[in-house]
Amino acid sequence: MPYTKKQIGYWAQGADSDIDTAGILIEKKKYLHGLFFCHLTIEKIIKAHVIKTTNQIPPKSHNLFRLLEITGVEVTEENAEFLGILMKYQLEGRYPDYNPEIPDKKKVGEYFRKTKEILSWLKKLL
Repeated sequence: MPYTKKQIGYWAQGADSDIDTAGILIEKKKYLHGLFFCHLTIEKIIKAHVIKTTNQIPPKSHNLFRLLEITGVEVTEENAEFLGILMKYQLEGRYPDYNPEIPDKKKVGEYFRKTKEILSWLKKLL
């Protein structure tokens, strides 16, 4: 199935909406849920790249590294390390018995800023 700008836009707009939601949750001190939405933000923008690259619907995967591998987009070592951190927080929303350590407010703010930075970079590559 050939990709369309509409399909890419769907995922990119979803990422924009999710980063807004992450910000609201973090502001309300719902850090774990906010970080879950940070992960979802990056997952969705990468899925926009999957469509652009493969002309196919993205796989139903939440693994950022697997999705990036499909796109061929390369990230710096620093960004890869950060994506690994985000991966810990995507599980919380899916598996209630998984309880990662919740970082302090300062660290969550850093993670939120880094998510926005990577989102912006990936959007520019579209």
